[in-house]
Amino acid sequence: MFDEKFDEARFHDEDAARAHLESLRWPNGWICPHCGATGRICRITSQTGEKGKGARPGLLFCGDCRKQFSVTVGTVFEDSKVPLHKWVLATHLLCSSKKGISSHQLHRILGVSYKTAWFMTHRIREAMKPDNPEMLGGNSPVEADETFVGRKPGRKKHKGTGHKNAVLSLVERGGQVRSFHVPSVNAETLRPYLKRNITPNAHLMTDDAGQYFLLGPEFAKHDVVVHSQGEYVRDNVYTNTAEGFFSILKRGIYGVYQHVSALHLHRYTTEFDFRYNHRAKLGFDDTQREAQALKGIVGKRLTYRRTD
Repeated sequence: MFDEKFDEARFHDEDAARAHLESLRWPNGWICPHCGATGRICRITSQTGEKGKGARPGLLFCGDCRKQFSVTVGTVFEDSKVPLHKWVLATHLLCSSKKGISSHQLHRILGVSYKTAWFMTHRIREAMKPDNPEMLGGNSPVEADETFVGRKPGRKKHKGTGHKNAVLSLVERGGQVRSFHVPSVNAETLRPYLKRNITPNAHLMTDDAGQYFLLGPEFAKHDVVVHSQGEYVRDNVYTNTAEGFFSILKRGIYGVYQHVSALHLHRYTTEFDFRYNHRAKLGFDDTQREAQALKGIVGKRLTYRRTD
């Protein structure tokens, strides 16, 4: 049974879902995705359509470039045959489930094929990508740590982590997280990720893995918690925030998705990053999180070929 939040028109009515998307994409009025015009745009209806014929619901016409468009043009929803209200519901479910929701579960809820549900979730994850993320560490310490999940293609299971996929996470305390599927965890591989995402003036906190002794001096301050000697907290020095994020990530991957291929692991880390970066402690509820994801559909495309 759904809770009361699901008893809303945008989840089951196509016109309401379209109006919801239009209000998010164009809060100040229609904008043509072809030429950027804002003035001479009208809705095409049975009265304004050619020879009085009925027009496709939601179709708009730009008087400047003389082209037609709808709210899905130029978004990850473009050319989809899935009804808009199912897209909105799928986005809400993926945003409101702390550890994610499987494609099998979505295919049962939405009444679409498993393949369609799988592709829908990947499109929504594409929308969750941040457009212009700010550098971490401007006001709070940044914890850098890595974890290992799944299994690399063609690698047999054995002791240690060599057969697993490495995920690097950079967590700003009280702020946001950035996670990356990395090929290895040596200093040469990790350096570009840290340099592109953490301000040089940041206070970096890590464990005592060898690569961080090489990377730490590149930031204003570097503190280490010595896990190899059983030390996990020393005053304000710890990596527990990153470890807490990893616990959510792993519970989702192993408990909900069960298997995540190396090819798509970066899409799943984007999903978990998005929910963490729009969590309740930062002022977001499920509806606001859904709205943020739907705002992110613009300017992004994902085809079956690109997911291969």
